[in-house]
Amino acid sequence: MRFSEITGNEDIKRKLIQTVLDQRVSHAQLFFGPENSRKFALAIAYAQFINCTNKQGVAGNIDSCGVCPSCVKYQKLIHPDLHFIYPVATTKRVTKKPQSKHFIEDWRKFLLENNFQSGLQGWYETIGIENKQGIINAEDCNEIITTLSYKSYESDYKVMIIWMVEKLFYSAAPKLLKILEEPPEKTLFILLSEEPDQIIKTILSRTLMVKIPKSVIPGYGKTEEDSIHFEPFRHWMRSCYAGKIPELIGFASEITKAGREKQKSFLIYALKVVGYCATMNYRQLVPDGLEGEELKFIRDFSPFITSDKLIEFNTLLNDAIFHVERNAHTSTLFLDLSLKIVRQFKPNFIPL
Repeated sequence: MRFSEITGNEDIKRKLIQTVLDQRVSHAQLFFGPENSRKFALAIAYAQFINCTNKQGVAGNIDSCGVCPSCVKYQKLIHPDLHFIYPVATTKRVTKKPQSKHFIEDWRKFLLENNFQSGLQGWYETIGIENKQGIINAEDCNEIITTLSYKSYESDYKVMIIWMVEKLFYSAAPKLLKILEEPPEKTLFILLSEEPDQIIKTILSRTLMVKIPKSVIPGYGKTEEDSIHFEPFRHWMRSCYAGKIPELIGFASEITKAGREKQKSFLIYALKVVGYCATMNYRQLVPDGLEGEELKFIRDFSPFITSDKLIEFNTLLNDAIFHVERNAHTSTLFLDLSLKIVRQFKPNFIPL
């Protein structure tokens, strides 16, 4: 991945390139931003640029060459000095003590096929962990320490990319503190996160934070998952508004079949819709990327999200996300949430 292949983020690209030219590469950096930001692509382009043996261009427009042996291996994600750690769990194939290295072939395919943009749920589906929550475990932390204790094979820098570092298991985190603070010479940690406020503070304090904004592509403002969630969300809200208890019981039962990350993704989409409604109500603007049936529904739905209900909806949905992350009984959780939303529409509603 070359910087020139990444759309937008020009200021960030210039700053990253300049750190290399000035020989001021911070040994531990945290790239954070929403799922649809290009933080992973930027991390790969940065690492490739650092280790490129034939950097090309002039000041202000320089990039990795893309053809030297180092670049070729980086573009296939097979460079021996490029290492990855990511959330994993047991699967039908890996039945005990899962580690990132057990899934490396799936990982490379997942990244390349999705152009470094698919999120956590896509990864979980790729390796088939079903309803489990992936974590970065103690075994992988030990692997980091062991791997980085060796000399580099080919390049000046060894690069360790830790994806979704907020999934680092709390009891495993202390293993990384020393190596993050005092890594071997010419070692670069790039930590990637969507929710930096969930990262353990002792890890956070040892990194240079780089904020990556979401990617804005003309005419496209939603993720693929948003499009998948729209129809179920619309049906859910219509059932809540009508107080159709049998349908809400069916909804709670059906969403239970999805993995917890899908459930969380659905609730995050619901929060987005509430935000869209607030934008329409109070700023009289149509949010970027809305069109067709989704735009029509949100126009019709927004009058029901008044100022007092805006707070209640945000509270209910955020509480539900909190409990999903903590492995609540999902059918009970979603039925309870549905009934609470019914009462937002119909305060005096009494189910028959």
